[in-house]
Amino acid sequence: QVQLVESGGGLVQPGGSLRLSCAASGSIFSINFMRWYRQAPGKQRELVAAITSDGSTNYVDSVKGRFTISRDNAKNTMYLQMNSLKPEDTAVYYCNADLMLHGNSHYIGYWGQGTQVTVSS
Repeated sequence: QVQLVESGGGLVQPGGSLRLSCAASGSIFSINFMRWYRQAPGKQRELVAAITSDGSTNYVDSVKGRFTISRDNAKNTMYLQMNSLKPEDTAVYYCNADLMLHGNSHYIGYWGQGTQVTVSS
């Protein structure tokens, strides 16, 4: 069974930091793109950051300079270091990854269950 499991969410004061993790497990042969999305109440899910298998990154403008996406390919794990957090960063954060399973020849997108990040004083 293939799973993406997020962790690291919580309540933090404005200006604080959190580090999210997303661990992929199961019969995984290869991982291509990995991404962090977030969805705030009443809003559409938005792409926050993405990272390729060789480490190239992209960010939505609102988090540039504050968030850093990274991955450890040996551990099939992705991270999101979030600094200088603002109340508008409050959302459920989801990881998404394109996985090729053993015995397959193409990548399929998988989602984690989400982790809540709340930025409030």
